[in-house]
Amino acid sequence: MCKCLNQLGQKLLLQTDTPFIVILGLRNVHLMRHFLIVTLTLISIQSQAQTLVGTWQLTDEKTCFQSEMKESDTEKELLKDMSSSSNGVARIIKFDKKGGGEEAVFSMGKKKGSNMSSFKYKINGKDLMLLDGKSGMMTQQLVVDELSQTVLKIHNAKKECETKAFLRIK
Repeated sequence: MCKCLNQLGQKLLLQTDTPFIVILGLRNVHLMRHFLIVTLTLISIQSQAQTLVGTWQLTDEKTCFQSEMKESDTEKELLKDMSSSSNGVARIIKFDKKGGGEEAVFSMGKKKGSNMSSFKYKINGKDLMLLDGKSGMMTQQLVVDELSQTVLKIHNAKKECETKAFLRIK
């Protein structure tokens, strides 16, 4: 395979002298191949890394009591019927690029949210720490269970049974 790549690289160099290759000064096929591998690796790492930055809407929240409680079929049906009737209220949390954020409850048809609270945050691996906006003291320590382009699932670091699921809206 390496011999094939070398031959292909040499043919490309002979056929075209692209500005990309000239700028980088990569006339050697081996260096070009290594450069290509490193570039593709960095691109794949960047595309896999998800970001917390954005606006998230709370879709599911369970307390320890709710997590431990088993629901009957009737309760499940009632819960499904109750959740399908929209009440026009959404709990939103926003994370910005500079390490700040805000959380609020928004009602349908209103631009401003109620119970608005600002905070700072730090993320270290799977640990998400919410900090007081003024003092910088940690107010909550959360663990990120899942972070994708559209879904954020977290739980309280001290109580694994308290879970929250969010859906990215912006």
